[in-house]
Amino acid sequence: MSRLWCHSDCVQQRPSRIDSEGIGPLQVGAQRFYNRHILGKNPLCPYFFGTPQNQKPIRTKPACRWAHSLAGRFIILVALFFAACQPIDTPATLLPSQPGADPLTPLVIAPAVSTLTPTPFQPVPPTLSITPTPTATPTMIPSPTPLPRLTLLFTGVIVPARCVQAAIDARGNADYIFDEVRPLLQEADLAVGTLNATISDYPPHTGCIPTYVLVGGANNADALARAGFDVMSVATNHIKNCGIGDCGDRAFFDTLDNLRRTGIQPVGAGMNLAEAMQPAVVTLGGVRFAIVSLGMVEPMVFAGADTPGIAELTEDNVRQAIGAARQAADVVIAMPHWGPEDTANPNEYQLPMAQAIVQAGADLVVGNHTHVVQAIQTIAGIPVFYGLGNFVFDQNWDLAHQQGVILKVTFEGKHYAGYELIPTHVDGDGTVHLAGADEAAEVLRRVEEASAKLKP
Repeated sequence: MSRLWCHSDCVQQRPSRIDSEGIGPLQVGAQRFYNRHILGKNPLCPYFFGTPQNQKPIRTKPACRWAHSLAGRFIILVALFFAACQPIDTPATLLPSQPGADPLTPLVIAPAVSTLTPTPFQPVPPTLSITPTPTATPTMIPSPTPLPRLTLLFTGVIVPARCVQAAIDARGNADYIFDEVRPLLQEADLAVGTLNATISDYPPHTGCIPTYVLVGGANNADALARAGFDVMSVATNHIKNCGIGDCGDRAFFDTLDNLRRTGIQPVGAGMNLAEAMQPAVVTLGGVRFAIVSLGMVEPMVFAGADTPGIAELTEDNVRQAIGAARQAADVVIAMPHWGPEDTANPNEYQLPMAQAIVQAGADLVVGNHTHVVQAIQTIAGIPVFYGLGNFVFDQNWDLAHQQGVILKVTFEGKHYAGYELIPTHVDGDGTVHLAGADEAAEVLRRVEEASAKLKP
């Protein structure tokens, strides 16, 4: 470790050179600082670092004594530290002096200069990255499902009795009755008739004679089914006819059973009033149609709380029947059996009852019993057909009683979409024909005239 030495002849001499033994760049910088700042201010004491040969530490001047003191050493060390921290642009390497060289001139070796030729800067061209725009997939908006277009057919009164049954007995079956209209009935989504007679093999057939006992054979149910009927209103005034004293309700029950046996739903009659007011419900194209039927005219056929028969046509019963049907269906059709015979004009009983039926919630009203065509009226947007005339009957004594209409009603879904009247003509043996052009025009004219008398 170096110590601070003072030449004995410090008054006159300056250090001749820097002894490089054990001295690095830090000490070189310190020496420069010391020579510049210490010796420059106090030339009487030229001190230097090193370990001179054959020299001893001496104490002469006060400056030397100060340098040897503890405080002096500390100050010198601090000065040397800051001197060593000065930046040097190009560091030089100090080598020992060569013989004969200037003792104060250091040998400076310049740093080697590279002879490599720098490669010119070549900018890298940017890579164009194209992200394809995703092609929008068209969203297919489903078209609204078209509503099913449904056709319902309703006929006038069907009475396969008296002369009609006699003709059936002579031919062996009843299919001939519907030969001309069968395609029309079968192409409909729903065909509904009104049966105003019993069809049972228990009572005897009356033959072709004038009588109010209207009975037909069981095979009429089969012919009706083959013709295309689906539902049959039986809330009619002759539904319990039998003609013999011990018949009771047997012919009535046979009629209901025969219809059901052939796949036709009877509506408007039952074991009691509650059953008689039950609707016949048919689903077509997802639309539920409920049909209720109630009748008047003959009190002997009305059902009671515990007795069989038909649903009586009263306002209270109408509200109950239509209310129950509304719970089970989308469309409610009421079929009242009402009105006087032989006139195209609805009477004072039919008109207010039609209002009550519409107010109870019916979507369509199709009446029967009058044996002739009657008026058509629209009440609060609901079409009311008061009577469709005769479809099958032997009343050939009057042309108007041989005429009727098939009512073709169209629904789009559950919405009423219109109607068409198809005039018919029935022969005395029950054969049904489509009316000719002149006869059809006459039938429609009577309907139009009667309708014009009613308020819309």
